Amino acid sequence: MTNVTDQDRVLIFDTTLRDGEQSPGATMTHDEKLEIAELLDEMGVDIIEAGFPIASEGDFKAVSEIAQRAKNSRICGLARANFADIDRCWEAVKHAEKNRIHTFIGTSPLHRAIPNLTMDEMAEKIHETVSHARNLCENVQWSPMDATRTEWDYLCRVIEIAIKAGATTINIPDTVGYTAPVESADLIKRLIETVPGADEVIFATHCHNDLGMATANSLAAVAGGARQIECTINGLGERAGNTALEEVVMALRTRNDIMPWHTGIDTTKIMHISRRVATVSGFSVQFNKAIVGKNAFAHESGIHQDGMLKNRENFEIMRPEDIGLSGTSLPLGKHSGRAALRDKLETLGFEVGDNQLKDIFVRFKDLADRKKEVFDDDLIALMTMDEHDDFLQLVSMKVTCGTGGQAEATVELEMDGKDIVATEHGDGPVDATFKAIRAIYPNTARLQLYQVNAVTEGTDAQATVSVRLSEDGMIATGQSANTDTVVASAKAYIHALNRLIMRREKAGPGADAREISYKDLT
Repeated sequence: MTNVTDQDRVLIFDTTLRDGEQSPGATMTHDEKLEIAELLDEMGVDIIEAGFPIASEGDFKAVSEIAQRAKNSRICGLARANFADIDRCWEAVKHAEKNRIHTFIGTSPLHRAIPNLTMDEMAEKIHETVSHARNLCENVQWSPMDATRTEWDYLCRVIEIAIKAGATTINIPDTVGYTAPVESADLIKRLIETVPGADEVIFATHCHNDLGMATANSLAAVAGGARQIECTINGLGERAGNTALEEVVMALRTRNDIMPWHTGIDTTKIMHISRRVATVSGFSVQFNKAIVGKNAFAHESGIHQDGMLKNRENFEIMRPEDIGLSGTSLPLGKHSGRAALRDKLETLGFEVGDNQLKDIFVRFKDLADRKKEVFDDDLIALMTMDEHDDFLQLVSMKVTCGTGGQAEATVELEMDGKDIVATEHGDGPVDATFKAIRAIYPNTARLQLYQVNAVTEGTDAQATVSVRLSEDGMIATGQSANTDTVVASAKAYIHALNRLIMRREKAGPGADAREISYKDLT
């Protein structure tokens, strides 16, 4: 049996590829599963539950290949309480350097009614299937599904049976997310104290988030004696999801004063894998999600921004660098104060006195009341009102497109007082137009956002196009409205480029963007 030799070590069991993929619509391709498994392996996850091998041929192949590729993690497959499932699971994981079979059965009254088994019949089934799994694999995990709604005496009985049959890890699932933290801690503690042989196995916890308490319940279970937490990246999973890996890991790291346990996770990889899982699963991360949400290290309130500028510990209990971010964000909005505005203007190359800041702040507040977020180029526009003529101006354009081939766009721009024409082909009229503009004004700006909104109804609706460009850490937005969507797109793109030009001039004194771009053309 497995002995717990390090009471301070908490094993991280990631089930993103199994329970996480059960989120409706979150199915991943074979290659995506391999990619995520590799990232989890590199991150230091102790056990990766790679899938449910008998569920499909695709799942079997994915688990099998992950098992063969893994370098550090133990690879686990899930199996129901029958020989066919367990045999198929073993076939998939047996080539891993470190493997595990995870078998389960629902033990609550509701779940016992599904196969119509008596308590004794289910107990015998548990003994037979866990024994069979242990004969195949030295590392066996057993779960009484819906454990938190299973009668106490029966739960103790079947756990003892599983331990005697050879289970090395006993996982206690809160399958419907019904438990409160105090109950989670007490349940694990009582099981360890009551069940014969409990001191010879590792107890694990698997918490769902139906009431928003999955992470709290998992940490409480550890306080009760559990030494394995089952979780997923971004909290993916059935219904409201599971315990989020990033939350438990950073909670243990941040509050080691009251939770003196540790994991082997490389936390600097958290943000990267969070974004990849969000991309491949199609489940974007909510902005205000703990640890990995866009706003987790963002401060807009003037009081908070001022405090952050003086000492980041005023409003941050962990460092963004610890999860792989480059730093804190201080987005400007209607709640921002003078200190944050001055700091942002200085990073943009503007030195402002107190009186000038006072004037700019009034205009900034007026703008912020009309926009959700004020971007850098908005501030530059405020600082450079009427002092800079547009370097690029649209003179004319003609676009042809249809089913016969690629779209073609001919664009004429006035650039620094000279008219220049370019014709380009592209994948659609907008792509062709943007390529023609780049041919006239070469640049390395990356298109971050292209958005079209109809502001009126009907086929003659006026379209408002928004474009966001980024180049060398600088971001500029452009917007234009026209009944012709392609014309609006061209003007919005040109608008954003003009703002980038202004930013270059401010960011690099002495480096005239006009001279540089004209020289590139000649």
